[in-house]
Amino acid sequence: MSIIAEVERQLAQARTREQEDATPDLRASTMTHVVWAPPEWLARAHKVLAGLEERHPARTILLVPKPTGAARVVAKVIVRDFGVAGGHEVLPEVVEFRLHGASARHPASLVLPLLISDLPAFCRWRGEPPWQGEALAELVAACDRLVVDSSEWPAPSRRYARLAALFESIAVSDLAWRRGLPWRVALAGLWPEIRRAEHLVVEGPEADAALLAGWLRSRLRRPLRLTRHRADTLRAVTLDGEPVEIAAGPRPGPSELLSAELDTVARDPVYEAAMRAVNRATRGARRGGARSRTPRSPRPDAARRRSR
Repeated sequence: MSIIAEVERQLAQARTREQEDATPDLRASTMTHVVWAPPEWLARAHKVLAGLEERHPARTILLVPKPTGAARVVAKVIVRDFGVAGGHEVLPEVVEFRLHGASARHPASLVLPLLISDLPAFCRWRGEPPWQGEALAELVAACDRLVVDSSEWPAPSRRYARLAALFESIAVSDLAWRRGLPWRVALAGLWPEIRRAEHLVVEGPEADAALLAGWLRSRLRRPLRLTRHRADTLRAVTLDGEPVEIAAGPRPGPSELLSAELDTVARDPVYEAAMRAVNRATRGARRGGARSRTPRSPRPDAARRRSR
């Protein structure tokens, strides 16, 4: 029996067990949710999924790559139930694949047969994707939207050009962009005075700060100086020395942030423009850094030859 046939058999058995409690069941999946979660991200991925299932009932395909060792796939199937209005239960499905060895390079062979037809497919990629890898290319081709959190990457500003290269292949979301929404709303409320803004100061992660500055540059259509003070979360923003105040209230957690990105498959042109503005600023900074390097002193023998 193939691995897919075995998964389908386990799904059918799990649904049968849940239906034996005499409570009417609804298989109300709204999407297929593909999650790429290397082992170091797995615990956090499970925590987010636990907070997400009642908001977005889905078939979740959890891919756990372990690229060493012999090629093999180990599958586990879980069907959970949640009570909803009217005395019904919703049954979201989770299929977890452990991908060992070379099998981690070709996840599409497992994902494509399990996609729910006529429903969107989202891919949440934990950590930095392997930009030239076969796994990323296959999941981009299989899914409608790619969701990342670029604050999970080292030096994210230097990697945004690679992410932007995917824009024509798949709709892209970045949770670092989503976290900046209250600050963008507050900054937009400063119009028209904000037209003359020159200096943005952000206390927060590099990704959040870069995307906020990129958004403002793309809206103003001109350069803007950015200063970032390191912090684990986006804590404070000032513009030309004036604090930017956001609405009071609790900040959304990881499950809420991801949930907001699972409501649409359309491309976000404002986000894409902000990303391109970040890339232009990064290229400019690299060129400026190269020009500002102190020339190396000539070697003594070369200096003697020129003096002759």
